[in-house]
Amino acid sequence: MKIAFSGSAGTGKTTLAKLLAEELGVPYFEEGMRARLEKGLDLHSLDIEGHRQLMRDMWAEQSAQEQAAPGGFVADRSSLDYAAFWMHYGLYEDHEATEAFMASMCVHGEAYDRVVLLPWGVLPLEADGVRTTNRWVQLRYQGILEGCLRQFLPEEKLLVVPELTDLQQRREFVLSALQ
Repeated sequence: MKIAFSGSAGTGKTTLAKLLAEELGVPYFEEGMRARLEKGLDLHSLDIEGHRQLMRDMWAEQSAQEQAAPGGFVADRSSLDYAAFWMHYGLYEDHEATEAFMASMCVHGEAYDRVVLLPWGVLPLEADGVRTTNRWVQLRYQGILEGCLRQFLPEEKLLVVPELTDLQQRREFVLSALQ
């Protein structure tokens, strides 16, 4: 299966995605932003076009990984997460670039067997020096993401995880829904 995990920072995507990939015996694809931030990328130093290029580059990397795994994978982000980032960071003023990027993200969204959406605000945000612990920034992104997923992903492909805090309960819920 081709599965992508979605949600704002701190929702537990990485932990659950890694566990599921191991259990299913498929590759896990890490999101590209964390590694960049850990290496010193300062998002505030980028202008609008720099942000657009960053989204394109990160998507190109993930897309290449996904295409190289025809037997299935679990990805820590979906193409529609990148669409939501595009909106969240206000990159939509260039209408032509936005139409092209959004169309590409939507078409790719159809290739997933399931996109697993984790709920905002259920787990405490941990200060890790990489992501913001401002819950309202995370809620803003989550709202945009949920709108993109509901608007552009076929309903049967979206798996919304309930407000469970226990990892094993989350795991069981996702595995049960995938069968």
